[in-house]
Amino acid sequence: MKRLRISEKMRELMTGYYMAGMQAECNAWITSGAPVELLHALDVYPVYPENHGALIGATKLGGYYCEFAEKNGFSRDLCSYARCDIGCVFAGTSPIGGLPKPTFLFACNNICNTVVKWYEVLSRIFKVPLFVLDMPFIRKELKDCHLRYVEEQLYDFISFAERVTDRKLDDAKLRDVVLKSMESVELYSECLRTAANKPSPMTCFDAFVNMAPIVCLRGTDHAVSFYKEMKQELDERVKEGVSAIEREEIRLLWDNIPVWYRLKWFGEFFEKRNACLVADTYTNAWSGFKVSRGEDVLSGMAEVYTVSYLNIGMEMTAEIINKLIDLYDVDGVVMHSNRSCKPYSFGQYEIQKKLSVPSVIIEADMVDERVFSEAQVVTRLEAFLEML
Repeated sequence: MKRLRISEKMRELMTGYYMAGMQAECNAWITSGAPVELLHALDVYPVYPENHGALIGATKLGGYYCEFAEKNGFSRDLCSYARCDIGCVFAGTSPIGGLPKPTFLFACNNICNTVVKWYEVLSRIFKVPLFVLDMPFIRKELKDCHLRYVEEQLYDFISFAERVTDRKLDDAKLRDVVLKSMESVELYSECLRTAANKPSPMTCFDAFVNMAPIVCLRGTDHAVSFYKEMKQELDERVKEGVSAIEREEIRLLWDNIPVWYRLKWFGEFFEKRNACLVADTYTNAWSGFKVSRGEDVLSGMAEVYTVSYLNIGMEMTAEIINKLIDLYDVDGVVMHSNRSCKPYSFGQYEIQKKLSVPSVIIEADMVDERVFSEAQVVTRLEAFLEML
């Protein structure tokens, strides 16, 4: 595949992100779906254990660090992000030397409820305070009572964080950070939408590799400048008719978290069969951060973070996937039944029935390579591609 030049800059950017975290005076470990803009407005450095887990998976050390957690009583049925992260704490190291000790912890259960127990464990290990932002599950429609419930908790979190850090939230800074989040998310969304072109200038593997800044650096100038450059490179490819793979004959959509330790393998598998994964539900889940400039910032944030991709019912999920199918004009969907992520994998067989194109379900794990069966995955994918 034709790799994007921007990927090299992403590695440099994320190296700087982790180094800055080690030197930060005050930091908070935060879940990927939590409102990080509040931390930036308080000058608290955000540290993401989930991104750390993905990094461990990409280095093919997931099983190794999971074993440290398992030897301390944590089941193999638990999320491999959690097992990796907790395992690194017990091991006292990681591929990047481990994460800095947190000042406090901030978990939001709009992505899953595992994060609540995971962060409770971390709170006991590090003996630091934890704030849990509890999100109502949106089955069919968002109601005013949902938003009021979340908005009140945002005010509670501000009081909590100000007390723990002895700092005051700057309203003007919060608004500025939110605007930067909106700008970076829009730029990232525009990057993803370039894949609607034929041939596609990128694959979902490019999106996976370059999504770290939208997660870890959302709300900063770094994310804005990075995605401006990425969009420029993709626009050039579109203008010149450059295809991400040599011959694009089949267009596919990926559902669920990537199999981090097999990204290259999957990329080569599909390219050899002239199939291009042009889009995915995982990275597109980060494309909806829009807060009206005129409304109350916290009210807008309450809505954005409540209606996240993993916090909605199956009907809404199927509707979103079908919209992506139409937008990217895909021929089929590859659904990753992820052993480690029950919320993301739950209902896939039901959702499969509601899709407008054929689909196939493969079984794997996002980080723990010990449960990956190459023969089984190849058999299912080859049969699916032959059918298309």
